[in-house]
Amino acid sequence: MVDNYILNLLVIGILLLIVTLGSGWISRLPLSYALIYLLVGIGLGPYGVKLIELRPDAQFLERLTEFVVIVSLFSCGLKMNRPLQLWAWNSTARLIGFLMPISIFSIAAVGHFFLNLDWGAAILLGAILAPTDPVLASEVQLAHLDDRDELRFGLTSEGGLNDALSFPFVYFGIYSLKDGNWPNWFSQWVVIDIIWAVAAGIVMGILVAKAVTWIDKRLQRYRPADELMEDFIALSTILLTYSLTEVVNGYGFLAVFVSGIVVQRSYRDPEKPLSQLRFTERIEKLMEVATILLLGSLLRLKPMLAFAADSLLVAGLLFFLIRPLGAWISTIGSPLHPASRWLCGWFGIRGVGSIYYLTYAFGKGLKGELGEQIAWITFSTIVISVILHGISSTPLMNWYERRIKPQVPDLI
Repeated sequence: MVDNYILNLLVIGILLLIVTLGSGWISRLPLSYALIYLLVGIGLGPYGVKLIELRPDAQFLERLTEFVVIVSLFSCGLKMNRPLQLWAWNSTARLIGFLMPISIFSIAAVGHFFLNLDWGAAILLGAILAPTDPVLASEVQLAHLDDRDELRFGLTSEGGLNDALSFPFVYFGIYSLKDGNWPNWFSQWVVIDIIWAVAAGIVMGILVAKAVTWIDKRLQRYRPADELMEDFIALSTILLTYSLTEVVNGYGFLAVFVSGIVVQRSYRDPEKPLSQLRFTERIEKLMEVATILLLGSLLRLKPMLAFAADSLLVAGLLFFLIRPLGAWISTIGSPLHPASRWLCGWFGIRGVGSIYYLTYAFGKGLKGELGEQIAWITFSTIVISVILHGISSTPLMNWYERRIKPQVPDLI
């Protein structure tokens, strides 16, 4: 008998070969890579050939998704090709300042009034599901460093920032689960988890990236790094930025995104950040395969059916009402084309970031029936997102590129 581990390696090798050599055809189909990985993961799980029967604990999933997200956020930061002035980030400010709170509190309202969750648990659910995913949204993000399209820029920068800025609301939900008397911890939450953690994330992102690029440029004047090893500077920047920021209780996700922006502007040679972007995107793609395959193998029919009504209610309202209407409200008065505003509302892709926040909450005290309910609502919402957005992203973006984009001049 052949060991299941060897068979898993065989299947993953075949999958990688197919999606790589067939990428030219797949990119034209109404399918995302994430949807393919999810279906393969389901096929490898207990409802298929049973090759993957691993049930990883929450901590393993937390660490796996944490690494995937920080690599993706750094990659998003490297893609930011706008001057650091508010007018250039108008779409981002609207999507983060208005749409993200609208999403969090609308989902929380659904959880409280329709699912009978306490406000703390409902806000935690909203914070888990509100962030759009920077990992699975490659089809709608900036295609290259010279891409000036406003819709793609807004979606890319939103994915880079809201995965970090949902953290205060995750903490709010966790605190409320432990102590329902909000005045006991509310002031500490504002000072530590909003003001300090956000400020520390921004400052550390700048300082660490500046320090690494300064050391890199000085040392390479004397002896250039091995060409094969040079791109590992990007990985070291990610790990140093994230870990040092977490040491000072800042938001590492925010710091990593900021560090990507700083790195992109710190080299005179544009090939350096471009090379780092290619490197991080390769890591991101490889880790995406592992994460979504694992998600597919983890899905279980019985608990999904048990919470199906809750999941369909939350996902349906989120994708067809809350996100589209919230995006339309948030972009009132913006220069975006009306079609771009609706597309912005549709492409609220959920994925790896939500899995991270869910498993983080499990590590901080979320458990029992409430934990099961929030977990399966989250997993089901991600699956629905992978299916809906995976099928629609390619044809809709092709339509946008062909019909809408030529009508709208680039703002920058």
